[in-house]
Amino acid sequence: MQYFIGIVPPDEYKEQIAVFRNRWVSNRLNDVVEPHITVKAQGGLTEDMRWLDNVRETCSSIKSFVLSMSAPATFGNAVTFLSVESEEVYDLHKRLVDTVSPSPELIDRYFELDNFHPHLTLGQTYWGMKETEIEEMKLSAIYTLAPFPTFHVNFVRVYKEIEKNKYIPFEDIQFGR
Repeated sequence: MQYFIGIVPPDEYKEQIAVFRNRWVSNRLNDVVEPHITVKAQGGLTEDMRWLDNVRETCSSIKSFVLSMSAPATFGNAVTFLSVESEEVYDLHKRLVDTVSPSPELIDRYFELDNFHPHLTLGQTYWGMKETEIEEMKLSAIYTLAPFPTFHVNFVRVYKEIEKNKYIPFEDIQFGR
């Protein structure tokens, strides 16, 4: 069983993204997990759950911050995503990685710390899309998903894998006041 930690966009925009993702029949991403921005990947979030109290403690000392979604982009021909603009999201990521203390190998495997690039995935070849659809999706997102929202982040959501490649919300952890 695996876990990861993410930021969830406002419900209305999250629904808009889910509908947008479904315009591509080949895109199975909505079957895997709801739209989110990963801030701590699976590395170190083990089944023993000892990390969870540490994450709660860390979040209690984090202040709410503003995050802006922005223009779609791609990772090569494999992933289309919405960009994220927020200095605080990098700090949140670093603090969560420091709290969980995954091995250097896991940090590299999950593109954390120096390789962290916050984003909200729209589609991916791994989840069924063709490379040509990735570019088509990026171009369509420019018009369909704009205006890109700016919103306050007051909590993170822990996701739990309930079956292979199927994640559901497990716990929302509020930031300190």
